[in-house]
Amino acid sequence: MAGRSDPRRSSYGRYDGGPDPLAPPVDLAEALDAVGEDVMAGYSPEQALREYLRRGGEQQRGLDEIAAEVARRRQQLLRNSRLDGTLTEIKELLDAAVLAERKQLARDLDDDARFAELQIENLPDSPAAAVNELADYDWRSPEARESFDKIKDLLGREALDQHFAGMKQALENATDEDRQAIAEMVADLNDLLAAHARGEDTTAQFDQFMARHGQHFPESPRNVEELIDTLAARSAAAQRFRNSLNPEQRAELDSLAQQAFGSPELADQLARLSQNLQGLRPAEDWNGAEEFEGDQGLGMGEGAQALQDLAELDRLSEQLSQSYPGARMDDIDLDALTRQLGEDVAVDVRTLQQIADELRQTGMLSRSADGGLKLSPKAMRQLGRALLRDVAQKLSGRSGQRETRQAGAAGELSGATREWRFGDTEPWDVTRTVTNAVLRTVSEGGDAKRGVRLQLDDIEVSETEARTQSAVALLVDTSFSMAMDGRWVPMKRTALALHHLVSTRFRGDQLELIGFGRYAQKLSIEELTAMDAKYDKGTNLHHGLLLAERFFRRHPNAQPVLLVVTDGEPTAHLERDGQTFFDYPPHPLTIARTVTELDAVTRFGAQTTFFRLGEDPGLARFIQQMADRVDGRVVSPELDDLGAAVVGSYLGARGGGRSASFRDLFGERGFWAG
Repeated sequence: MAGRSDPRRSSYGRYDGGPDPLAPPVDLAEALDAVGEDVMAGYSPEQALREYLRRGGEQQRGLDEIAAEVARRRQQLLRNSRLDGTLTEIKELLDAAVLAERKQLARDLDDDARFAELQIENLPDSPAAAVNELADYDWRSPEARESFDKIKDLLGREALDQHFAGMKQALENATDEDRQAIAEMVADLNDLLAAHARGEDTTAQFDQFMARHGQHFPESPRNVEELIDTLAARSAAAQRFRNSLNPEQRAELDSLAQQAFGSPELADQLARLSQNLQGLRPAEDWNGAEEFEGDQGLGMGEGAQALQDLAELDRLSEQLSQSYPGARMDDIDLDALTRQLGEDVAVDVRTLQQIADELRQTGMLSRSADGGLKLSPKAMRQLGRALLRDVAQKLSGRSGQRETRQAGAAGELSGATREWRFGDTEPWDVTRTVTNAVLRTVSEGGDAKRGVRLQLDDIEVSETEARTQSAVALLVDTSFSMAMDGRWVPMKRTALALHHLVSTRFRGDQLELIGFGRYAQKLSIEELTAMDAKYDKGTNLHHGLLLAERFFRRHPNAQPVLLVVTDGEPTAHLERDGQTFFDYPPHPLTIARTVTELDAVTRFGAQTTFFRLGEDPGLARFIQQMADRVDGRVVSPELDDLGAAVVGSYLGARGGGRSASFRDLFGERGFWAG
């Protein structure tokens, strides 16, 4: 039936109850990678998170880019507008009234018409003075009277629009009763504000005021304080509009104010309203001003709105900077962003807020003992997983690595074979593997003569006498040259990738991280990741090898693997009293102590690999001599390939020295499962 809604049908609109519940979850991986990279570069987690929020991601605008849009919007307002719109409109209405009156007087032949012509001809040049002089003029032309009345109506609506947004449009074509109701509203409002300023309980008075005049306040304030906040922001913008006028424009509008609606009382009430609000909210910007230089004239209400927009843009700029004490992402006003720049920008900021919140709520960032943020173990695992994935890609087609020696096998073949299992590092038995593939192909009705495709179930590996566990000592150079030459972060990324591989895929192996600068020290992965570069002279490989020897002694049944990452010759060693001896160029005693300790370490049977960073010829000769002495090898990787080189060397040591890749060891699906 027409006019009745069908209860079986529903209408749907845009969700407006907060973040979209059907929106996909934010991807924390990119944010965590960026934060982790900055932490490894020496930033604190708080700084790293702030930097990511400022930069954003590949598909995500950051705060800096959004702040730049805010700045452009501000410049656009100032560049496109000027504040004399009301004065221009008044002059046009005045000219129209005077022209219509002159035409009428020319047709009238009485003496009073000649006197009126004289008055019209001698009007002041100032529009304000002319309007005031014509306030009591007895217009003969109905058209002229209508134009002049429009001036008074315009002044009234503009004056009100400065204090109450939207009033100019709301009062267009208003009746005398409508104007009287507005005048009563302003008077009642002043009485309410005055009572509140005196400290009186204005709860009942506020309720009565809203019941009578609430339709003029679309913000729906819930109490006097909220009402004052709304009105004070607009009134302060109106005052800044006045401050932004040049002295001549200001004098003109002040003079015209008494003609608003033809009622001086309204001008007095609005002036009283400004005084009340300024007393109640002195912290608002009542003294500011702006320089507008555009071509689009703004009326008094539009000018106040422009000044209010500028103030809102300034607040957004500060909020987006996040540079003030106690700044939080939740401080950013999304409603204001939507008003000024649109919903898309607000969505971007909301996403950044979610990323910051979820990094904490999902346990990626946790509080340290001193109250600051730190990367949690969960975050370290995820970073390690991401870095290991990058290493896997490089291992699949590694370049930039120059090996000078090959290590020997880790175990003797027993002659037996067995089915390949996830995590196995033994070499394939190619004959058994191909035979299995042929038999499977034939049993499935295929023709083996046309070729076969290997599957995981076909693979058999050669048994060794013993699958040894490994004790891996990763010695990383932490001298200042590593940071100075851009090797600090790649070194940390390498350590984190190797740590994640050992802790998640080869849990039976033991990994010791040892940093050596002026001194050497055992480091947890968290300590190494967060370590700042220090200007410490000295590359104490001797001390690092001492710690590696102790580590190997604690694991006598494991296959020792020594991995050394350095960009400089040893320039320091540890004396018997525990003090460090430093000299540059390297002192012969330092070289001797380092070589002696390397011999002691390799007596444990350690498979040794040196990763030489940089192209210094002296370093290259020294490292090669060290490797030759212990039947080790030297790898000179590019920085981007360091992680793949170290992880590949570790895997090769476990797999009998053969060239190893992630696909060989784990398969594309098996490694990443779980």
